[in-house]
Amino acid sequence: MLVIPLESDIQSREYAFVEAKERLEQQDFTLGGNWDYEKGSFDRSLDEANKVWLRLPFEVLSGAIDNLDSDNDATIRLGTPYVLKHVYNEGNDEEASVRIAGSLIDQFQSPVDPDAKIEAKWIDKAKQVLSGAEQGLLLH
Repeated sequence: MLVIPLESDIQSREYAFVEAKERLEQQDFTLGGNWDYEKGSFDRSLDEANKVWLRLPFEVLSGAIDNLDSDNDATIRLGTPYVLKHVYNEGNDEEASVRIAGSLIDQFQSPVDPDAKIEAKWIDKAKQVLSGAEQGLLLH
């Protein structure tokens, strides 16, 4: 997967997890589905097809983010933001693999180009979106 790192004033800053999550949700970020007890990311799609993303990775310094409610006391440190792009075939995989005696089928295809080029317009848009996220996090 090709990623383009972006310079940011929020990099290496520490935040209360719930506070950062709420502020970033106001900027249309969501908690990425790849989070665990030690790390995660806030993600925002940059295109309507959901193939180009701005990702704000973080590590958990204290507490745990297993509870996403307002009483969560986790502290996080943001990493280097980056832009990433996934290019997938549309539709179901005609060579779907059968798992667990045929009860589950993996119907999603592998990326067409895992190292898809990220066009300059997406990098520019990511910088604009990142600027809004920075203002939302730094001004409060």
